[in-house]
Amino acid sequence: MSNTEAAPAREQFSGQFGFLMAAIGSAVGLGNIWRFPGVAYTHGGGAFMIPYIVALLTAGIPILMLDYALGHRYRGSAPAVFRRLGKRFEVIGWLQVAICVAIMSYYVIVLAWALRYIGFSTTLAWEAADSPTTFFVSDFLHLSDPGFALTLDWAVFWPVVILWALTVAVMVGRVSRGLEWLNKIGVPLLLVMFLGLVVRAVFLPGAMEGLNAFFTPDWAALADPAVWVAAYTQIFFSLSIAFGIMLTYSSYLKTRTNLVPTGLVAAFANSSFELLAGFGVFATLGFMAHTQGVGVDELTGVTGVGLSFFTFPQIISSMPGGQIFGVMFFGSLLIAGFTSFVSILEVIVAAVREKFAISRPVAVAVVSAIGFVASVVLFTTTNGLNALDIVDAFANNIGILAAAVFECVVVVLVVRNLKDLQHHLNQTSTLHLGGWWRWLLALNAVVLTYIFVVTALRYAVEGYDPASYPASFNLAFGWGTVLFLAVAAVVLTMLRWRTEVDRFTPVPLEPYTDRKGEEVSA
Repeated sequence: MSNTEAAPAREQFSGQFGFLMAAIGSAVGLGNIWRFPGVAYTHGGGAFMIPYIVALLTAGIPILMLDYALGHRYRGSAPAVFRRLGKRFEVIGWLQVAICVAIMSYYVIVLAWALRYIGFSTTLAWEAADSPTTFFVSDFLHLSDPGFALTLDWAVFWPVVILWALTVAVMVGRVSRGLEWLNKIGVPLLLVMFLGLVVRAVFLPGAMEGLNAFFTPDWAALADPAVWVAAYTQIFFSLSIAFGIMLTYSSYLKTRTNLVPTGLVAAFANSSFELLAGFGVFATLGFMAHTQGVGVDELTGVTGVGLSFFTFPQIISSMPGGQIFGVMFFGSLLIAGFTSFVSILEVIVAAVREKFAISRPVAVAVVSAIGFVASVVLFTTTNGLNALDIVDAFANNIGILAAAVFECVVVVLVVRNLKDLQHHLNQTSTLHLGGWWRWLLALNAVVLTYIFVVTALRYAVEGYDPASYPASFNLAFGWGTVLFLAVAAVVLTMLRWRTEVDRFTPVPLEPYTDRKGEEVSA
């Protein structure tokens, strides 16, 4: 008698609009608000938009469509989908799940910071310290030197508890009642709040100087390969592609759906929000430069953590109505991050449910418990910011790039079923993809392999930010993260499926007409 059982019934979004809101909610996250403006600032300003658009059109959209095609055609979690391509490829799906485990453990920490700073903004709490930087690093995080401190920072711990509780409340509901409901409310609210921020920012003194810095290109930067690498990696992080999110979400779509136009809307909506974020952030930086009497290019702390928690508090203190601006900025950061956070968890929950034949509430409880413990032990400590910085770098620049390379290489060069996937997209969509889509994916297999090898070699030889972190810290938290991803992927692949994962037949492909007008049996 078989010890396996039928997989849990596949949940579905209520419709295409619900899926679109979920896809946009996942894509629009922390990377749009604090990463994109900083990357553009340090990589040529307006000139960065050229490699950014090239990366969007040649890599972002083609791989997004690949994720959609795989998830919708093979109707499963990431491990199930890759197993259905071939049993030996299941490990790629678990690699994507492991990446999400690593990211979820620290992503919630940034949300906890944003939650606390909503309150800090109402009183301008950082003004009691020597500077906003001192307040964030010393008074709030009690940051220690890079090491292995396990002293809890209670100011971060309690917001983490609240956020994990909210996450469980959202995730235990069905896809159509939990994820979909959250994004239908969160995405429009985020857009309204951030539009308000941008309108306020452009009327600040010096705003035009900031916008000039954003849109004035430094053409010499285009000759730097690092600028192009930064553009491609930004597109990957921003669109949530190649690490299971869009693949999982598309598996919840109904059989008949309009995949290609929906994907294009999601991709361009995400990039439009990044431009909006760049517009608002650079206008605000122009105001800061104006108050300090320096050029915009002379500012410091305009990327990542520094932009949000060092620079913006300083701006908030300097501008009329700063408290309201602060609440709106950190509220936007929280909403954008939370809708992305739940999408990361859904990748893990879907895989666990399908592999071990357990209910959604049980899967959510197990995944959330693991995530909560990892968040507290690794990142809710006086060493948390240091650990977060290096784990984020390795999980994204090594982990996600590796997953993207494996996905493209397997589908394009090993399984070689791109024509079937293209036809699947076309027979479900009003807008059809041509052969250019297959050629771009083949090109991506080469380009992404190059970027991955160059990045991995640089980290292996130099380490990540060697001026800030000793080699032992790079080894423990950086390469330790890579080791975790590899081991977790292999071990989870080896465990026995509790569901009949291999008893699956894709939706039959309809006959189609080739270039000569002859009917081809799919």
